[in-house]
Amino acid sequence: MAAREPDAPPVGEELHLPSPSLMPVLNAAGVVLALLGLTLGRGLIVVGLLLFLVTLVLWIRDVSRDIDELPGDPH
Repeated sequence: MAAREPDAPPVGEELHLPSPSLMPVLNAAGVVLALLGLTLGRGLIVVGLLLFLVTLVLWIRDVSRDIDELPGDPH
């Protein structure tokens, strides 16, 4: 059997990890509030959906900024 080469980057190349963020947690909280609003009242639906949409936009903006800061051409 041939030895399989690892999927690691070349020596000296830095691994990119996303910065820590509360956006995924707040995004999930928005979904939970919206779903709770289905049984508890329309106010929670509105608050949950607003929280979900705002955190989604902020999360996408943060990720795209991280991608733009990567060295080299991503394509």
